[in-house]
Amino acid sequence: SDVLANEAWRLFGHSPLGIPRVQAVCDFVHNHIIFNYGNARPTRTAAEAYREQSGVCRDFAHLAVAFCRALNIPTRYCTGYISDIGLPKPWSDMDFAAWMEVYLGGRWHAFDPRNNAPRIGRILIASGRDAADVPLTHIFGPG
Repeated sequence: SDVLANEAWRLFGHSPLGIPRVQAVCDFVHNHIIFNYGNARPTRTAAEAYREQSGVCRDFAHLAVAFCRALNIPTRYCTGYISDIGLPKPWSDMDFAAWMEVYLGGRWHAFDPRNNAPRIGRILIASGRDAADVPLTHIFGPG
C-alpha cells in the first residue's frame, strides 16, 4: 500500500467517496491488468502487477486491495469459489478465485476487479490481509 499510495491518490483522489471510489479502483484495475496464467507467480506484489500489467485474479485483487488501503478504505483479500450461475453459455466452470471486500456503511461489500461484475453464488473460503494469509493452495516442504 505504501509503495502505491501516491499513485492511488493521483488516480482516485478525485473520485466520489464510498462505493463509487471503490468501483473506480475496480474499473481501473480491470482495464489495466490483462488476465494471463502464464505470468502468474506467488511472489508477485501489487506494485509488480501494476507495472507488469498482467496476472491472475490474485494480482487483480492485490492491486485493488493496495489502492483501497492507500485511500484509507478498510479492505480485506478474499479467496473462495466463483460460480457460473447466471452466466450466458458458454460459461466457465466454477473455479477458485480471489476478490476483495471493503467495509463501508457498517458492512462488508464484495468487489471483484478481475471480473468486474456481480456474480451469484460466490462462496467465501477465507479472508485476510493478502494471499499469504489465505492462499488458494499452499505446499509445505520441498517441492
